[in-house]
Amino acid sequence: MRTLPTLAVLACALTAAAQGPMALSLQQALDLAARQSYAVRNSELAAEKARARVREVLAIGLPQVEVTGGLNNYIDVPTSVVPNFFGGQPEFLEVQFGVPWTVTGAAQLSQLLFDGSYLVGLAATRELKVQSEQELEKARADAMAQAAKAYLGVLAAREGARLAAEAVPVLEKSLREAEGMVQVGFMENTDTDRLAIAKASAQDRARSFAQQEKVALAYLRLVLGVAADTPLDLTDDLRTIVDDAEEKNLVTRAIDLNTHIDHQLASTLVRLQTMDVRNQKAGYLPKLHGFLSHQRQSFGTNGPVETDWFPATIWGVNLTVPIWSSGMRANRVKQATITLDQTRVNLQATEQRLLAEAAERTEKALAAEESYRSELASLDLARRIFERTSIKFTNGLASSFELNQDQGQYLQAQQLYVQRLAELLMARVDLRRSLDLY
Repeated sequence: MRTLPTLAVLACALTAAAQGPMALSLQQALDLAARQSYAVRNSELAAEKARARVREVLAIGLPQVEVTGGLNNYIDVPTSVVPNFFGGQPEFLEVQFGVPWTVTGAAQLSQLLFDGSYLVGLAATRELKVQSEQELEKARADAMAQAAKAYLGVLAAREGARLAAEAVPVLEKSLREAEGMVQVGFMENTDTDRLAIAKASAQDRARSFAQQEKVALAYLRLVLGVAADTPLDLTDDLRTIVDDAEEKNLVTRAIDLNTHIDHQLASTLVRLQTMDVRNQKAGYLPKLHGFLSHQRQSFGTNGPVETDWFPATIWGVNLTVPIWSSGMRANRVKQATITLDQTRVNLQATEQRLLAEAAERTEKALAAEESYRSELASLDLARRIFERTSIKFTNGLASSFELNQDQGQYLQAQQLYVQRLAELLMARVDLRRSLDLY
């Protein structure tokens, strides 16, 4: 079921789309994904379905009332042949025990008095409700992680486009100066050709990053569950996110298995399977049902109702006692017990997987942080070299070959920096998800 907050967010999104870009901070994007992503919506429906299932199973043990009615018309009333108890001839008499028309109305009340499987099943449905709510929580965490990756991916691509665009004005200025020098004979056309190639390369890199930004924005809209044509304005600053102390300190956080949603789901599976074992064992117990039935009938020869309504009332109990099933019930219990052992193994495997995954992602985040800092320093160095060479070229102290070479190194440093930046951001998201912090 869609909640009121979700409807409010949708209304705000539609209003923002109609008036202009929808402004979103990273936290707002996470909250929006947790409310209305497609996976979360499906999980919400599954949770509501589980709640309805609990009410359905509960109703099995409550009184059941059924009303029936019937109209019968014998076109030919059945004839029976009986011995002539009056004596004489004929030896047999043809008699009709009935009339052409019969109208019946009945009501029956039934009540389950005892069924071991029902009691176990009722408890199991409550666990199913818990499981569906846990799956909803997991879907929300996954949606938030996906939204974070998409949001940060947009910022990383935008940073790459900004860096690539920085070199374009410098190269354009150098190219204009080189063209002027060619005209007066101080340079060759080869120099201008090299600079034109360098400028085109920088522009192409900027366009490539801009295209990556568009793709990341489209994926972000999909994760957020908003229309594909919704304009988004991402308001958070990339540098602030990268240097955030809490994000840096993620590598020092320890995983808590008891509160981790994956561990809780695995534990719920163990409890559900334990109940299934109890349910199979309950097949050895008797079942007892009670009922009360009342009906009235009217008969007619020329029409449906020509007599009084004659009542008939009955009550009783039905007892079913299982005696022998040729091993069928025993093997069902055995299968359920084996499945229970499998879920316990799965719980242990989940615990170890979560611990190993947290350790692995912590190391990846540490390595990504070091690589990012190293590439950031390399980028700054490559930029300063490129800027110095540009000044030297303007003053005639450096060749176009040197400028082109340093510009190529600068572009490569930009690419590596953006790559390491994206790796750091994604590593932090994966670590946060592994620690179940969304």
